[in-house]
Amino acid sequence: MHFSFTQEGFSFKKFEAEQKDPFDRLFDIFKELVVHTSGDLDETFDWLETLDKEYNLTTPEYSLDDFKEDLIKRGYIRDEIDPKEGGGMAITAKTERSIRQSALEQIFGNLKRSTAGNHKTKYTGKGDETTGDFRNYQFGDTLENISVTESFKNAQINHGIGDFKLTEDDLVVEETSFKAQMSTVLMIDISHSMILYGEDRITPAKKVAMALSELITTRYPKDTLDVIVFGNDAWPIKMADLPYLQVGPYHTNTVAGLQLAMDILRRKRNTNKQIFMITDGKPSCIRERDGSYYKNSFGLDPYVVGKCYTMAQQARKLKIPITTFMIARDEFLMEFVEQFTQANQGKAFYTGLQGLGEMIFEDYETNRKKRIKG
Repeated sequence: MHFSFTQEGFSFKKFEAEQKDPFDRLFDIFKELVVHTSGDLDETFDWLETLDKEYNLTTPEYSLDDFKEDLIKRGYIRDEIDPKEGGGMAITAKTERSIRQSALEQIFGNLKRSTAGNHKTKYTGKGDETTGDFRNYQFGDTLENISVTESFKNAQINHGIGDFKLTEDDLVVEETSFKAQMSTVLMIDISHSMILYGEDRITPAKKVAMALSELITTRYPKDTLDVIVFGNDAWPIKMADLPYLQVGPYHTNTVAGLQLAMDILRRKRNTNKQIFMITDGKPSCIRERDGSYYKNSFGLDPYVVGKCYTMAQQARKLKIPITTFMIARDEFLMEFVEQFTQANQGKAFYTGLQGLGEMIFEDYETNRKKRIKG
């Protein structure tokens, strides 16, 4: 048997037995637990022991101790012997990569695989890749795009083989297409509400970020993805930090997140830029110029909301669309998101956690095709 985790939270489901190596079966569960515990290996192994007692994950021939030894031998965890770090075990980069790959497979596993960077724009000209289409040479075309074979064929047809000559009228150019390049900033809300009411919303958000990171680095290597988190403030995180991301005792400073996202995108050379924002709560915090915080958790504060609308308009002027994924359906929040989206001329999705990853991917793919300049 094996176990799966739903995007709505942390749960296990029994399935029919399948032929799988004991290590691989446990490793699948181990990776899920690492994300859920934000990289706390002691808690991860405690969970494994509890699940083993309930579901008989191991056998007399292959115990949890055997699994731990294999994790070390295969380079997925290592001994931390530095006394300053307190000893114990640590997750390696190999595990982090495997976790991202698993997230990609779970969320986007139903997609047809294709080679990296294979999406083209509808605009043609001097580009990266040939399209298979030909046209007559025009002044200004580069010599590197001239098709020698087709041009020689034209010359033979136009002038005959006996008195061969090649003129400008014989030249044929093979069309090329530009490859789309997109710079994306993914904003993740880590305010306290992301774990309120008994619903774990941060784990699915982490999985989406890991899957999107893995997708872009492997399938669209010319695209860029920056991930930032926002609570009382906003700051960037590295791809390797995603499994360890945790919710804090924060309010929701959406303005700080948008400011940082736009600062990052201003430095990108790509023409196509966008912001994805995953949040479940209303903006409730602003950092003033003197460094103090203005906070209001009750209702929609006009001062805070007004700042958000201003940021949405600024992003619009910079031609940066914002797509909001609102993991809530409160009417007053939906009204705020609608006005925010109108100010930016972006998009908004009101969604639960189920299907969040697929929704973000589909929007990413759509935007890559739409937001292309010739």
